[in-house]
Amino acid sequence: MNRLCDAYAGRRVLVTGHTGFKGAWLSLWLHHLGANVVGYSDGVPTNPSIFDLLGLDGLVEHHVGDIRDRARLAEVIDAGRPEVVFHLAAQPLVLQSLADPVETFEVNTMGMVNMLECVRERPGIETIVLVTSDKAYRNEEWNWGYRETDHLGGHDPYSGSKSCAELVAHSYHRSFLRDSATKMATTRAGNVIGGGDWAADRIVPDCIRAWSANKSVTVRNPRATRPWQHVLEPLSGYLWLGVRLLEDDELDGEAFNFGPGTNQDETVANLIESMTSRWEGARWDIASGSEQAGREADLLKLSCDKALRLLDWHAVLPFTETVAMTVDWYRSWHLGKTDMISTTVSQIDRYVDLAQNTDMAWAAT
Repeated sequence: MNRLCDAYAGRRVLVTGHTGFKGAWLSLWLHHLGANVVGYSDGVPTNPSIFDLLGLDGLVEHHVGDIRDRARLAEVIDAGRPEVVFHLAAQPLVLQSLADPVETFEVNTMGMVNMLECVRERPGIETIVLVTSDKAYRNEEWNWGYRETDHLGGHDPYSGSKSCAELVAHSYHRSFLRDSATKMATTRAGNVIGGGDWAADRIVPDCIRAWSANKSVTVRNPRATRPWQHVLEPLSGYLWLGVRLLEDDELDGEAFNFGPGTNQDETVANLIESMTSRWEGARWDIASGSEQAGREADLLKLSCDKALRLLDWHAVLPFTETVAMTVDWYRSWHLGKTDMISTTVSQIDRYVDLAQNTDMAWAAT
């Protein structure tokens, strides 16, 4: 038992976007903690998918619905009566936002409006953790990490939609939730990797698809630097923030960054080289003349000092362990292991053990 078990065991928790990569990991972790999880998503986004491989439709209360459909969302909330909400539903891809900017703003920005409209009308919801993105910041290509008070903005529709979502969230808090029984916070995380992500146009899934077929992966921006972190890192922050919001009114309405240590920013090239050492026969090359190569930021990192000071939270895994856990998960799948839920739960348990060894507040027993 740890602080998260104490807080979530027996609680009714809604996760939007529960069929996606981060949402599936979060839903499984909450189930592992003893929570009664209700999921809301517009379907399974990829094939294969971590949602299907884990059999999550048998572990959580699975509801299909579009985050743009406020009436359907309200219906699910009224039926499930959640005490805690984690809002992850999103259109998560930069290149898809360039192909369909209207849908991206509808899902990411108006989806946030719909979520908060439902929440403000239901005082039984005690806590809501709203997940946006590190790309919500106006990227100045700085050599230091962005703080929660830095300018929001976006050079592409995905980034812009996440910036707008942040503005929506804090506007709703000031206008409707600040004096209510519901406590709210937003979260911004750096690039997340880990087993079970098969989204298009993401470097790790692209590598796995190619290497599983014994092909070379083509990389469009090897110099891009990202704060790579395992999916369990920000999820531990989301879960702990949900607990602390119940305990400390001073956190209500705040925004928090969740990212790795400042010494863990690595280029795409370094990430791939680290992965190839754990996947026999893996190879890669650089795309020439890619139209999109210059449209994504080369450097983007976060300052997580606020999370350390107010939540006593920091990242647990070094870069080498982050890569090892990620590749090992995919290797288990590639080698035909059918019980991927045991692989995933064992990684959650290992992560919790490592957190306890570093005296993380949320992992305290």
